[in-house]
Amino acid sequence: MYVLTESLYFPELSQTHESGILALGGDLSPQRLLLAYQSGIFPWFEDGEPITWWAPDPRMVLFLDELKVSKSMRNILNRGAFKVTFNREFEKVINHCQGVKRQGQNGTWITDDMIEAYCELHRQKRAMSVEVWQNEQLVGGLYGVDLGQLFCGESMFSLVSNASKVAFIALVHELRQKNYQLLDCQVYNDHLDSLGAREIPRSEFMRILNNSERAQSL
Repeated sequence: MYVLTESLYFPELSQTHESGILALGGDLSPQRLLLAYQSGIFPWFEDGEPITWWAPDPRMVLFLDELKVSKSMRNILNRGAFKVTFNREFEKVINHCQGVKRQGQNGTWITDDMIEAYCELHRQKRAMSVEVWQNEQLVGGLYGVDLGQLFCGESMFSLVSNASKVAFIALVHELRQKNYQLLDCQVYNDHLDSLGAREIPRSEFMRILNNSERAQSL
């Protein structure tokens, strides 16, 4: 397994272990994080572990026109019980994502260093948050890295039922309006599957990512 140095470099994705791990080490500087996401790589590790860089195959993604909104969810949205904002409380959102307990998890992979790193990306307008409010209280949200035509979702939280779904649906509508191509969800989970996300080969994901990067440069 490849061990990164201070050099701003990642190995070819063909060197990825069957577990999905590509490399260990390096740092969480904005430059390295952006290079990672632009190369189809993301960090995922727990506190006390080395920084671990992943490029799984298959990749969980949402094609924006495949979003699934259940009838009950449509009723919730139509009632207007929630208010949605963008980039209003990025730091609060990522802190909630770190602190909310999740079924089947003993801890969190969002370390303090990661919070600092993604907040810096947000200050550089390369990371975005979605906030969901109920009675003026922050009750749900998500954040991720914005590559222009492709959005890389990182984590979401919900303090009341359905708040994270509201954030996800609002994000997809926003991305559609801005003509984004894809929402990267990284790895499979049932919650994302229920919203229409599916796994595709890493090669297909990289083709879409590279095409979006080329379109951005034109």
